[in-house]
Amino acid sequence: MNRIFGRGKPKGPPPNLTDCIGNVDSRAESIDKKVARLDAELVKYRDQMKKMRDGPSKNMVKQKALRVLKQKRMYEGQRDNLAQQSFNMEQTNYTIQTLKDTKTTVDAMKIGAKEMKKAYKNVKIDKIEDLHDQLEDMMEDANEIQEAMGRSYGTPEIDDDDLEAELDALGDELLMDEDSSYLDEANTAPSIPEGVPSDRATNRVPVTHTDQCFVIKTLD
Repeated sequence: MNRIFGRGKPKGPPPNLTDCIGNVDSRAESIDKKVARLDAELVKYRDQMKKMRDGPSKNMVKQKALRVLKQKRMYEGQRDNLAQQSFNMEQTNYTIQTLKDTKTTVDAMKIGAKEMKKAYKNVKIDKIEDLHDQLEDMMEDANEIQEAMGRSYGTPEIDDDDLEAELDALGDELLMDEDSSYLDEANTAPSIPEGVPSDRATNRVPVTHTDQCFVIKTLD
């Protein structure tokens, strides 16, 4: 059967926009090289015509230049067409890639939503509120324990009136202690003379004859 009808050719991979864009750009670059070569040829013909006089020879060169210019216009049209095709395929490829990225993002968000639902199933609001109530009760118990530990015991009972009377008397004693009248007496006392009388010439205390005799008698 295969010999009679032959065997079908295996199908190749579907066309890829990226590969198509590369092929079109390569063709456009090839056309750019041809246009550049025609430009150089046109410059040569133009320089020849500037040096030639009007006549059949100049007309022949002019006809060649017009033919080259016509080819150049044709290639430029093809290049512009290829550039537009490449641009359209790039926009299409960009749109496709954006849609793929959007789908990936949406799928990731769906997975995230499922995971959140599973997590919320493990979290019970009632249990959280009960936990807070238990913590609050334990804090109150801890405060009561601290108050109980800080109580004073074994102290004698004292009448409040007696304490107030003692406080008032203590205030009077403090006021008496604050009496500064003794400072006034210190201020009115005669001041101590500063320095010692001395002789102006020798800056020494003068010694009299009587004082010398007294000192000698004492030493004897």
